[in-house]
Amino acid sequence: MKPLWIKHAAQLATIAGKNAPRKRKEMSELGIIEDGSIWIEDGVIKKIGTTEELEQRYGDRAAEAEIIDATGRLVTPGLVDPHTHVAYGGSREREFEMRLEGATYMEIMNAGGGIHATTRMTRESTEDVLVEQTTRRLDSFLKHGVTTVEGKSGYGLDLETELKQLRVMKRLNESHPIDLVPTFMAAHAVPQEYKGNEDEYIDSIINDMLPVVAKEGLAVFNDVFCEVGVFTPEQSERILEAGKKHGLIPKIHADEIESYGGAELAAKVGAISAEHLLKASDVGIKQMAEAGVIACLLPATALFLREEAAKGRQMVDEGVAVAISTDCNPGSSPTTSMPLVMNLACISMRLTPAEALVAATMNAACAIKMEEKVGSLEVGKQGDVVMWNIGNYQELQYLFGVNHVDKVWKKGQQVVG
Repeated sequence: MKPLWIKHAAQLATIAGKNAPRKRKEMSELGIIEDGSIWIEDGVIKKIGTTEELEQRYGDRAAEAEIIDATGRLVTPGLVDPHTHVAYGGSREREFEMRLEGATYMEIMNAGGGIHATTRMTRESTEDVLVEQTTRRLDSFLKHGVTTVEGKSGYGLDLETELKQLRVMKRLNESHPIDLVPTFMAAHAVPQEYKGNEDEYIDSIINDMLPVVAKEGLAVFNDVFCEVGVFTPEQSERILEAGKKHGLIPKIHADEIESYGGAELAAKVGAISAEHLLKASDVGIKQMAEAGVIACLLPATALFLREEAAKGRQMVDEGVAVAISTDCNPGSSPTTSMPLVMNLACISMRLTPAEALVAATMNAACAIKMEEKVGSLEVGKQGDVVMWNIGNYQELQYLFGVNHVDKVWKKGQQVVG
């Protein structure tokens, strides 16, 4: 593979600095190099600086490199999506219409739709069918500048299908350009066959599923939907603490539909991140800041459900590290557009353009423990790079609803463009 030399970028937004969650003013520090240049070799970033600096260092090797002229272009790290449900079967477009006719999220779910509908379709799908469908979604992520994705199970709600989803993600992590980071989430809903016997299902997660997932090394994280009508804070804590005993790092879907103590629980159990947080309490936000829990905010989900977005501005101001994500899923956010999510982070949550970019790169990487490899452009990290058809980072957030991706490289290999 030839070395890759990207040169003359109008702005090279490196997001360089510490490989740790960025908070408060740190979320505005983009490490911009004008007339920027980057040299990638063997899939790894070897040098970053001005084009003049790299000319001095690599000018005598120009003939052996693939040279990309980025004049007039913005260049950033590959985007990171830290919260998706990307591996599932089927589709739920009818529910979109039902919501517009007045049905609520929980009404649809309690009527056998929602998560239960996708569970049925995922159980019925073969592993190969799930690989084919998920591949299409991952291809779309790449086209939108996303080079690393977290994916959750949770559309199986039984041992066989949960393992099937996780094995699909393992196969795709090995075969697809995108880095796909797996999360076990059998606690996404109580399956209909356990209705009225919720604690029996929790016992099955803890005693039957978690040991197998851990033994096979199929997940890094353990997630739970802590919500009224799903899992209580007490049940959620039990599941997350059991996962910790198997080496799985806790995450939590918290306070999405009602304020339910999910943010507080995230702080209590030492979760790496709390997701959604539309209804998070002020006390919960403060406790997350004190405990170092990353807030993974999903503004496209709020838009799709016609709900008020999470308090992103307040969280940043109070010292919570904020990440953002598509929440790609068939029911409440069927999108793969992280550029749109960055736009919405500014419009609906009042993040600045710089904060939105950090939330979609370094903080997102930290939320899935990938910060040593991705999330910024620094020597020694993977050559995951996006070149955009715009000249500066403000344009990226200002021109909303448009995919500005020109080219994408994963580990120095061009995968889009």
